[in-house]
Amino acid sequence: MTPDPAVLYPLQPDHPELVAPFAAAAHRSGARRLWLCQSFRAEPHQTLAYLAGRGHTVPVGTAVTLLPLRHPYEAAVQARSLSLLTGAPSVAGFGIGSPGFVAGLTGWPYASPRRAVHDYLTSVRALLDGETIAHDGRYHHLQGALARLPHAEVEVGAGVLRPGMARTAGEAADVAITWMTPPGYLARTLRPALHEGARGRPAPPRIATAVHVVTTAPGRDPRRLALAATREHLATPHYADMLRRAGVPVDPHDPDGTARALLDSGVVLTGTPEQIAEALQEYHRAGVDEILLNPSAVLLSEGVHAAAEEIEQIVAACRATRRPQQAANRGQHAAPAPAPAPAGRVLG
Repeated sequence: MTPDPAVLYPLQPDHPELVAPFAAAAHRSGARRLWLCQSFRAEPHQTLAYLAGRGHTVPVGTAVTLLPLRHPYEAAVQARSLSLLTGAPSVAGFGIGSPGFVAGLTGWPYASPRRAVHDYLTSVRALLDGETIAHDGRYHHLQGALARLPHAEVEVGAGVLRPGMARTAGEAADVAITWMTPPGYLARTLRPALHEGARGRPAPPRIATAVHVVTTAPGRDPRRLALAATREHLATPHYADMLRRAGVPVDPHDPDGTARALLDSGVVLTGTPEQIAEALQEYHRAGVDEILLNPSAVLLSEGVHAAAEEIEQIVAACRATRRPQQAANRGQHAAPAPAPAPAGRVLG
């Protein structure tokens, strides 16, 4: 059965109240989770804690916070705190950041980003599992354990764009978190790399993918909105490289062609809520377990409340799409009809 999508607030909020309409929309719609990304304004863990204190105790996730900002011990404490405060499962997602950002905080970029992520995730996971750790590695030192407390499940996630990091996530993560990754690229490139990295584990990480969505409405130009929603990511080399690997020809000198490519490839989905819900099935067929609905285009152009309303409409359409599937599944598993009785015999 196709799971409900999740809700992503994709910007850096100045105040937690800007995220509150998204938290309320997630609760009303029955969305799977509320996700925040790294913010250097209102910090994501504190924002989610604030919302929990206001009564928005929905499952939450971070997609992603940046490794250099906190030691793995502090990361585990923050992740567990969100599950304690919400009483609901959470995902603690982590990513590297740019080499310049890493060097600005640590003095030099990571010589091996994959090793840094692997060791970090392994330490956070072990702490959350109640283990005592003695790790003296290249990128962090840790000797200790967390005080044992009962809490809702915390999954540890890794930001993934390309096959190398997918293999690392396969080795050490519970969740591989991807952004702007087309369904074909997920199916042909990232999912096999995750499975390769997960050899020897009970199961590979599940996949959570953020997908840009914008419904059609009078006055909305899908191409312009597609570019507005993705502009910052397209300007970074690793996203542009990933999209070219995926066969999406992005070209800073050809905005119209780039917009067409984003729409044609499914990186940005547009249409009615029902059409978007149907298009999202392609992501599930590619192996995605959790879809993060990213309404950046509407959020940037029309504001928080319009974006939250749009998300609710798409979640409702996804749930309506699932009902025929459930009915079909019930029909497949229904008890077979009794065989016709032989002539002259009465069933009773």
